[in-house]
Amino acid sequence: MASLTRTAASLAGLLVLLISFTVYISTADLGSRRFSLPSLPLHSSFFCGPAPCAATAALGRQMPPLRVYMYDLPRRFNFAMMDHRPDTDPPPATGKDIPPWPPSAGIKKQHSVEYWMTVSLLVSEEEASVEEREAVRVRDGEVADVFFVPFFSSLSFNSHGRNMTDPDTEIDRKLQVDLLDILRKSDYWQRSAGRDHVLPMQHPNAFRFLRDQLNASILVVADFGRYPKSLSNLNKDVVAPYVHVVQSFMDDDSSDPFESRPTLLFFRGRTVRKDEGVVRQRLAKVLAGFDDVHFEDSFATGEGIKASTLGMRSSKFCLHPAGDTPSSCRLFDAIVSHCVPVIISDHIELPFETELDYTEFSFFFSVNKALQPGYLVAQLRAVSKDRWLELWKKLKAVSHHYEFHYPPKRDDAVNMLWRQVRQKLPTAKLAEHRSRRLKIPDWWN
Repeated sequence: MASLTRTAASLAGLLVLLISFTVYISTADLGSRRFSLPSLPLHSSFFCGPAPCAATAALGRQMPPLRVYMYDLPRRFNFAMMDHRPDTDPPPATGKDIPPWPPSAGIKKQHSVEYWMTVSLLVSEEEASVEEREAVRVRDGEVADVFFVPFFSSLSFNSHGRNMTDPDTEIDRKLQVDLLDILRKSDYWQRSAGRDHVLPMQHPNAFRFLRDQLNASILVVADFGRYPKSLSNLNKDVVAPYVHVVQSFMDDDSSDPFESRPTLLFFRGRTVRKDEGVVRQRLAKVLAGFDDVHFEDSFATGEGIKASTLGMRSSKFCLHPAGDTPSSCRLFDAIVSHCVPVIISDHIELPFETELDYTEFSFFFSVNKALQPGYLVAQLRAVSKDRWLELWKKLKAVSHHYEFHYPPKRDDAVNMLWRQVRQKLPTAKLAEHRSRRLKIPDWWN
């Protein structure tokens, strides 16, 4: 009898312990989870799934905006290339003073990321609330998270001797020399050797004379096609989308979008390219003779851009082979046209890939597979209507991430870029701290 009493008491004690543990889990543990979320270094970016960016962006907005110190460079480094005002004029202080991106700039627009990142830091509280922005400008470098250098290096290349042999090319080289002189005299640059500095150079030839002297900084690039790994890589740099040149498809609300796009595969652009882009000529031969494929060699004129806009909107798939480097503007034109991208580039890197899964709205083929006669067309024809509609709906859902606005809008391309910059800062800070105590070359590199 005593044994039964002890057994019952033991069971009762175990039951009380179990209940206490359950209560603890439902309170204390939930509290610990609540405190652990903001400490995630990439604000949950790695956990983005089919509806990725809602959760990620919501958590990102719980974080304070990135504090950015922007150098006050003379106008010749940026806005004077647009409005031709003298260096003695002060740089724009607010959005009211910003020259708009010229509509006549044509194809130069695709390399204008440096402009959009710069003007995003000139937004006033009246124009856009802090909650709408991932980055805000601070005047005191001691409280800054990161330092931004507003040199329009792509526009400088496009404006000053673009053919690389024109005498005006010397202007581009001189700007690079002068900029490095300014940075090297800066206490902020000296403190980190430029590791916490952000420099946009999206055009593959931007800053081409002295770019190797910026290899520690966070570079904003289109891809890594013209850079050795010692200069630019995914560990420290940000891949930016080209600014699309076709008009966005804002009223894509057909009752049957699949049938309203009669062309299976569309390509319109230059077929004579360098490096990996030579595949375009071979693709032209492989894709010849198919009635539902439109493959046209053309130049990016005003009329050509209009034709591309109409062609992409009437096509189910848009071909994206490499340009002179692994990427090209055509991918982002296709995204804002809701034309499912078909990407053929073995070495491409893509923007915002910590938050977006491109396989949810694009197809990828190796160069070898794509060049097999009939293979590419057969694969695309086999895509069912339901599957294509899934891709199309996802394209519509993500296309706002590739739009550039002033003032920036929540989760648009500018804000997405600043989020990407934030993700690079722990690596930059680690490198900065290690460099201060290492007395010999890095033993593991």
